Amino acid sequence: MPRRTAVAADSGGQRAPEQDPAPGGGPGIAATPAGDPLLAAKFEIPPAPRTLVRRRRLADRLDGCAGAPLTLVTGPAGAGKTTLVATWAATASSPGPVVWLTTEQEENGPGPFWAYVIGAFRHCGVPLPDVPPPATGDGVGHATLVRLAWALTRLPRPVVLVLDGLEQLTDRRITDGLDFVLGHAAGRLRLVVTSRVEPLLPLHRYRTQGLIEEIRGADLAFTGVEARRLLERHGLKPSEQSTTALVERTQGWAAGLRLCALAMRRSDDPEGFARSFAASRQAVADYLLAEVLRAHPAPTQELLLRTSILDRITPSLADELTGRSDASRILTSLAHANSLVEPTRDGLGYDCHPLFAAVLRAHLRIRHPGLEPELHRRAARWYAEHGGSTRALRHAGAAGDWGHAAGLVVDRLAVGRLLTGGNDDRLVRLFDAMPDEFPAPAAALVAAACSLARHDRPGCRARLARAQALFDAAADPPSAAARAEHALLRLLSGDAAQTPETSAARTSGLLDRVPAHLLAEHPEAESLRLLGLAVRLLGEDRTDEAEAAFRDAAASCTAPVTDGLRRECLARLALTESLRGDLRRAEEHALRANAADGAHRTPARRGAAALAMAVLATERADFADARRHLHPACEEEAVRLDPCLAAESAVVRSRLGLHDGSPQQALAVLDAATGDGRAGPSLERYPRRTLERLAIARSAAHLARCDHEQALSALDVAEPSDGAVAVALARAHCAAGDPARARRLLAAAGRHGTGPAGHVRSRLVLARAALLAGDRAAADGWVAQALETARPELLRLPFVEEGPWLRRLLERRTDLARSHGWLSPERDGTDGAGSVPAPAEPLTGRERDVLRCASRMLSTAEIADELGLSANTVKTHLRSIFRKLSVSRRGEAVRRAVRLGVL
Repeated sequence: MPRRTAVAADSGGQRAPEQDPAPGGGPGIAATPAGDPLLAAKFEIPPAPRTLVRRRRLADRLDGCAGAPLTLVTGPAGAGKTTLVATWAATASSPGPVVWLTTEQEENGPGPFWAYVIGAFRHCGVPLPDVPPPATGDGVGHATLVRLAWALTRLPRPVVLVLDGLEQLTDRRITDGLDFVLGHAAGRLRLVVTSRVEPLLPLHRYRTQGLIEEIRGADLAFTGVEARRLLERHGLKPSEQSTTALVERTQGWAAGLRLCALAMRRSDDPEGFARSFAASRQAVADYLLAEVLRAHPAPTQELLLRTSILDRITPSLADELTGRSDASRILTSLAHANSLVEPTRDGLGYDCHPLFAAVLRAHLRIRHPGLEPELHRRAARWYAEHGGSTRALRHAGAAGDWGHAAGLVVDRLAVGRLLTGGNDDRLVRLFDAMPDEFPAPAAALVAAACSLARHDRPGCRARLARAQALFDAAADPPSAAARAEHALLRLLSGDAAQTPETSAARTSGLLDRVPAHLLAEHPEAESLRLLGLAVRLLGEDRTDEAEAAFRDAAASCTAPVTDGLRRECLARLALTESLRGDLRRAEEHALRANAADGAHRTPARRGAAALAMAVLATERADFADARRHLHPACEEEAVRLDPCLAAESAVVRSRLGLHDGSPQQALAVLDAATGDGRAGPSLERYPRRTLERLAIARSAAHLARCDHEQALSALDVAEPSDGAVAVALARAHCAAGDPARARRLLAAAGRHGTGPAGHVRSRLVLARAALLAGDRAAADGWVAQALETARPELLRLPFVEEGPWLRRLLERRTDLARSHGWLSPERDGTDGAGSVPAPAEPLTGRERDVLRCASRMLSTAEIADELGLSANTVKTHLRSIFRKLSVSRRGEAVRRAVRLGVL
């Protein structure tokens, strides 16, 4: 029989029940003051799960925390608090023995709590002589706490007490006692607490005195590497994409990741599961409902359900949705309780964990069928009254209240935001679900803008006509904003009923009648007006006026919201200049377009800038660079759907096909763009100038096949009096052996093309015509003029297009080629047809020195050391060499210099 001992009464004058001896030699405690036996399982450190991922970064922090009197680990349910501390307690080298106590609601009183604490110490062999056990459940005498603190001071080394789940205990007498013992244990007690909420200890004092170490929910979140290890421990082989998706979706929440991993392991398509938000929501739904939602009282549950439709919870909006006035208090309590609701960084609202919000929305539909649309309507009106236009639109759309949504856009002059690209593309997608025939003038106007945003100009014009009919039939006249937006969309859609100037002037006049505060809030309206005017002028081949309008439009884009429009204006300006052969100015504007990020990032506007760079590289016959820029341009929907940009993309790809020695590939690209080259519906979407560009490209492809008849026929869709078309026709007639007709065409056109490119091409046609007439001297003169015109722009493509006859002329007149900085004929090993020499400035003596060093594979620093130059000066010389030789790499520069005879 074990020996029974009696323990003296505590300061309350009552005697404690008889106890069993403890392993440490002091009296043991076998029961609570109520006589219930102590459960030894509460003293056991929870075993590590089989799929445990040891997180060294957090274990190291706990090792450091063990030196502080108090360590606090807080986080929401399922954050991994217990697993982290239990793993550390079982494996770490702590400053002393680790005493574990799992707290539960049943110990929410000083008597049961301290009975378990003393029992935990003695269970782990920590001697506590002369510490009387609690005699009642209502309180603990001061003498008990004093003797406990005194006993701890007598220990040879500190002891670590882990209280797991302290949020279960809300009696302040418990935390007051903990604070007393911790403060009087002379450094022999280290307290480690895990809790969903901050305990009632005087944390402010511990923080100001530097006596506390904290690990919070954000620290407990799994990183991408840790999440990948967790999935692998579950027998999965996750891709980087699926791991990233799960981490973003769960925000690193440990329980969510583990539940998803278990579901993925059962799934036939683990990767598909990882990509599915709905699947992740289903995997964690039961846990969140049981552990988080149902842990709160009914009013809190109702607030969580009703505010789940929001991406940001604002207390006053929560009051609106719940019909109560206590949302601020409840939200503060939820955030304090780590209930997967956190304050936003600006402190003006709260964010709900995305998976928790999704589960709440699903539960809302079950508990309150049909309530969700009404909540969205209330939210839309609240945001409309409080200046949250974008959120008001989103909620109005979710409620199916399209009249209200469209009215918000139109009445606030926000139609232009549907056309600015980037983040505002979300507005276009928001109206995807709006019925096409919704019976409201504002809805028709918004539908027209959405059509234009998708580059459907005919669809835009049809919806504008319907909007006008609805305005005419309405009892009230349209607002000034609605009339101005209608006129703006007519201008941008290319309505042929008015000239560009008339349409732009009418739009400007109507914008002047809009309230000043709306114009100030929407600077994109004026920028869009100028851009629309420029595009219309360009479509009518009024190039000089179009360039001026593009410059004005770009200059007007000074607000962050117009960053995308500014990029678009600069890119289109660069395209226009490159087609004229003004390559240096085109390069300047294209580089500015690519660099135009600003604060309002608009990635959807990058396609035109990339295409401008591709056209520029093609005109300089830098086909590798053209391909590099063309790929991202062709990937962008804005380029594919815009007729002018899509056509220019097809022209560039056709030229790349010719460079690759495949005229048939070039023709196939153009066929796809123009409906097999026949006039029909596919051609109707192109303006005249764009049709001419496509026709000229098609003619060049037929000439490459030596099909002169088809080369001439391809130009039937264009106006022969146009300079560029006249040059293309003359070139085709020259190739067909009719130089006289070629000369007559150029003379009748009255001008030899537009800009440097047109001048160079016309002179090359005249040179070939002179050769066919046997006048070599005249041919040499025309080529010399072409070289002189092309040199400042580094314009190479016209010479590449001419092919063998020009190469033979330059081989005969090497002095002519050299005097104008041309490279000798060479083959690049890719197209089998050889490339024609490029114009370049002669290399200086110092540049030749740098190039000789580069040919010896010296680094920049080594070249600088050998020539006595700075590294920056060497880099400057290399950039000049690359420009003059039309290359982008040292190896290419050396090879071309050798062929030229420079080295």
